[in-house]
Amino acid sequence: MRRLLTGFATAFALLATGGIALASDKVLNLYTARHYQTDEALYTNFTRLTGIRVNRIEGKEDELFERIRREGPASPADVFITVDAARLQAADDAGLFAPVQSRLLTSRIPEQFRDPEGKWFGYSYRARVIAYARDKVKPEEVARMADLANPRFKGKVCVRSGGHVYNRTLVAAMLHHEGEDRTAAWLRGLVANLARDPKGGDTDQIRAVAAGECDVAITNHYYYARLLGSDKREDQEVARKVGIVFPDQRGPGTHVNISGGGMLRHAPNKDAAVRFLEYLASDEAQAYFANGNNEWPVVPGVRIDNAQLAAMGSFKVDRLSALELARNTVKAQRFIDRAGWK
Repeated sequence: MRRLLTGFATAFALLATGGIALASDKVLNLYTARHYQTDEALYTNFTRLTGIRVNRIEGKEDELFERIRREGPASPADVFITVDAARLQAADDAGLFAPVQSRLLTSRIPEQFRDPEGKWFGYSYRARVIAYARDKVKPEEVARMADLANPRFKGKVCVRSGGHVYNRTLVAAMLHHEGEDRTAAWLRGLVANLARDPKGGDTDQIRAVAAGECDVAITNHYYYARLLGSDKREDQEVARKVGIVFPDQRGPGTHVNISGGGMLRHAPNKDAAVRFLEYLASDEAQAYFANGNNEWPVVPGVRIDNAQLAAMGSFKVDRLSALELARNTVKAQRFIDRAGWK
């Protein structure tokens, strides 16, 4: 647990001693693995619109997942939010989510980005893109994710751990589109082309390209967007040296993953939980995912005002469903391990 908001410790202490019943209060108890400071406005605006106070616990995905399981029927949590379709489906497979019957959610959130039974919903998506050194690589040379296995990039590719969910879901998408043999060959080629052992996060990969440690790297788009929008000279210099490509535009489109959540099975404040999930699909909240954290909203037609996203341009999104991605991630990890992508 990273942070305990004001009032949360008191509320739970009283609950433990029988002093209050959270279900009778106008509150929403949120467990979230999203750790972006900009999300604060989402919670503030929800309270302003509904009068429902948001008590929030932030933590790492696995920690929160295990906490909810351990708390069982006594859990005070109403909503669980996390990053990655596979993590959402894992929570559902563990029986943590309850189905939400909401015409608003099913009408506004495309089928691609939600569970068909209403157990979880995606609210924003992020693209897995290729960063390249502008002075060494032409964008057409990395038009496909498959190009990173080209011997031309021997010793010139930077990536983070193959066990990270961002890469696991990428490989899950490749298994769906390319099949086992071609995906396995790509993984072997990628590993053979690494400039260094996988380490760090996505921003570290972009900085490594700018520093000349590698020529190309895999990253989520919004890490690059942050550098573009930074007021720090060193970040601006990185963005000047590095470009990005949305790969596979002539194929299935660029792989995307989601951030989302669902109502928990033992939620004491179910009405508040549904209202919160519906609020996250509102135009206001959807625009904030884009304007506040450089993600794309899942609801079509939402107007956004983000110079960094505009600078990146539009792109063709892979339409593979988040549920299908989630189902393939365990298999994807086996292929990653066999290839030696540590």
